[in-house]
Amino acid sequence: QVQLVESGGGLVQPGGSLRLSCWASLRAFRSYAMAWFRRVPGREREFIAATSPNRNPVYAADSLKGRFTISRDNEKVSVYLQMNSLKPEDTAVYYCAAAVRVGYSWHDYDYWGQGIQVTVSS
Repeated sequence: QVQLVESGGGLVQPGGSLRLSCWASLRAFRSYAMAWFRRVPGREREFIAATSPNRNPVYAADSLKGRFTISRDNEKVSVYLQMNSLKPEDTAVYYCAAAVRVGYSWHDYDYWGQGIQVTVSS
């Protein structure tokens, strides 16, 4: 059974930083595209960023690229999301996901973590 486990969320003040981690029990982790999504209540999961098997990053928008950085460590079967200059509107549940190729929609991904809360508030 595939497991994706997120960690590193929590409460942070506006302007602060967090680093999310996602460990994956994927046997062929290095062959998978890994992504981060987020969701606020009442809305669909929003694509943030993805990293291809050869570590090429893809971001949803330039504004996010400037504040969020995705990376992966194939030896540790993990993917990370460094989030800087956080804003209250970044408050959401953050999910990591895996797929055989990079996609921009949550429909493109086969495996999901349980999600982790990030709250940006003073």
